[in-house]
Amino acid sequence: MKSTAPPSPAELPTSRRPLLLAGAFFLLGVVLAGFWFHRQPSSPAAGELSAPTKNLLGQLAAPVTIRYYSLLPGNTDEALAAFAGRVAQLLDAVQTASGGKVQAARFDTPAETNSTAAGADGIQAFNLDKGDACFLGLAIASGKNKESFARLQPEWEPALEYDLARAISRVAASAAPAQPAPEIARPSAEVVASINRLIPDVNATSVETANQIFHAEFMKQCGEASTEIETEMNAAQQRVVQAQNSGSPTDLAAAQKNLSEVQLAQGEKIKQIAARLTAQMAVFQRLKAGATTSVK
Repeated sequence: MKSTAPPSPAELPTSRRPLLLAGAFFLLGVVLAGFWFHRQPSSPAAGELSAPTKNLLGQLAAPVTIRYYSLLPGNTDEALAAFAGRVAQLLDAVQTASGGKVQAARFDTPAETNSTAAGADGIQAFNLDKGDACFLGLAIASGKNKESFARLQPEWEPALEYDLARAISRVAASAAPAQPAPEIARPSAEVVASINRLIPDVNATSVETANQIFHAEFMKQCGEASTEIETEMNAAQQRVVQAQNSGSPTDLAAAQKNLSEVQLAQGEKIKQIAARLTAQMAVFQRLKAGATTSVK
């Protein structure tokens, strides 16, 4: 695993704050992704990633670095040492699946410099009563954004992949630069009508206020989608359980494939909601700038 220094984030001027709408959409999508992850029927084997994790890692908005502190003296419990090795395998798989967006470095030599670095990254020392301090934790960073898993323990292993994927997504989404509103030469009557439904008086509404209105609409639509997500996920997971009980490998494979397809389809729904409202915001900005005919 290679280590790279986190990129320095660009400062965004106040005038571009409305353009952070797309970033807010992505962040809320990450929250919903977390809902899908924790509803997985079981965790994958060490070194193997689930389909939702691979999908998420393939769409990171910014580079991420992970510093893995595995500072375990020779008298460490064998089970803990084995767990530390499986964490390293998980990080290798994450790095590969990200296509280079995630770079991980492992610090496994007990030394004062590494212990100092671990403490600075928020990693918790343990086993102090048995001799040299032990550290086993992760620091996930992108730009100025950082999250730490202060102390990893074997009991955490079933949820570790999903918790790590969400942490990677959060720091990457927060560090991503705001994307400019897409160019829309001639907005359709349907788009203009949809803006009118949300904002009856375009001329009297500021861009900042419109940004808040569109963001609230996004949260509302995602809330409605989450109800549908739960219903479809429950049905898909029930089919997996039934296939497991039937003992049929063919039925089980089909049920697991269906579950994966449901997860991916729900992710596409969130993307479509975000894309639609981002386009509406772009048209609103053009209308405010006088680029098109005023909305009546």
